Parts: sequence; C-alpha cells; structure tokens
Amino acid sequence: MMRLFYLKECSSTHDVIEKFISQDILELQGVYTFNQTKGKGQYGNSWDSGHNLSLAYSVAVPNELVKLPNHLFNFHTAELLADFLAILTNQTPEIKWPNDIIINNKKVSGILIEKKVIKGRTYFLIGIGLNVLEENFKNLPKAGSLLTQTGIRFDLENVTQSLHDYFVEHLLKPISESSVLGRLNQRLFRKDLISVFEIGQLRQNGIIKNVDEDGYLWVELENNGLQKFFHKEITLLY
Repeated sequence: MMRLFYLKECSSTHDVIEKFISQDILELQGVYTFNQTKGKGQYGNSWDSGHNLSLAYSVAVPNELVKLPNHLFNFHTAELLADFLAILTNQTPEIKWPNDIIINNKKVSGILIEKKVIKGRTYFLIGIGLNVLEENFKNLPKAGSLLTQTGIRFDLENVTQSLHDYFVEHLLKPISESSVLGRLNQRLFRKDLISVFEIGQLRQNGIIKNVDEDGYLWVELENNGLQKFFHKEITLLY
C-alpha cells in the first residue's frame, strides 16, 4: 500500500512532498491537502484552489519503476486520471494535450510532472489538482469542477482515497507505448473539430489531427497546412 500523508494546509503539495519521502521505500509515496495556498501548474503557471473545495495530490514514483519514456508516462498518467473520473462521474472525460482533463468542455483537473533527484534517488513527482466542489469560476471561463459538470456533490475524502487506490493499482502496470499513444488519441480533446489556435501573436483556425510517438501535436492549420507543435508552441483557444 502506498504511503499517503494528509496535510491540513500547505503552499504546494509538489513542494513539500520531498519531506515525506522515505529513501528506503521503493514504492509510491504521496501527500494531499484540501487547502493548498500556492498551487503549481505546468510551465510555472499557478493552480488556484478554494479551501475545502478541491484536491491537491502529489505522488513520488521511483524512476526505476517506470518503464515508459518521460512524455508517454505523462500521457499515461493523464489517461489513468481520465479513466478514474469516468468511473467516478459516469461522464466521458477528454484529455486536452498534453495532460489537462476536460469534462463537458470545462477543465476540471491539471497535472504537473517533474523529474527530480531526492535523497539520492530519482523520482517522477506527479502533482494533480482536481476541482471537486467549486461553483464560482467567474474569472476562469474555461474551468469547471466535478460539481458544476455533473451536478454531484462528491465527498473530498472519498474521492482522494479512491484516486489513491486507483493509482496504486494501475499506475505501474505494464503497458505498451503504442497502447498509451492510441488511448491518448482516442480521448484527445477537440480532435478532428475546427478550433481556434494562437501561435505567437497570431490566431487562425485549425483541426487537431493526432499526437505522435514523440509527443508532438499535429494540427492542420487553415493558412499553413499540417504542422507539428511541442508544448507552449501553440495554444488552443477552442
């Protein structure tokens, strides 16, 4: 069973998890809180969360237990979170490349994965922010919560324990690289639909085609034809 620690409050579970890692344990070790004051998102972005309304959950995974390339492990983590939320909500979550989770066109969860040496061992640090009970997204029109997107008022403790158990059971199960990529492309948000993108300071229409084995997003652009993009090179505006 994975070691899991509850924090009444912290700045960011991603920052404090190092204090709870035991070097002698070769398994998943995690921390969580319902009151994170300075959450971290991808590429230095922040993850805002309300007091006792959302889950901030970080888990340290020893590098030697991971058999996938870094970017595919990232995608695999997003797929498992989407699987878990599909079971929990009876909805069909989608993955907004590279790893945001969308339910009914609103972002309910984001994932931050970093690789770091801690106490002499290399770990993948997986940080998950999950909006559960928030109702006010006045300044975040693309965001939602499990409550706003399903109408169900989930219990934070039950969601946390269920997610924890799901990751312990499934995260490190053997899976082929082709399966990870195939599952991602099946769940890809806005795939094959006309969308608006921002590249640099310019906007144009395009259609998401797929993600390739190197993690690049391929988009058929209205003016520039089929192009591939890495993280932060293109923004989906919907």
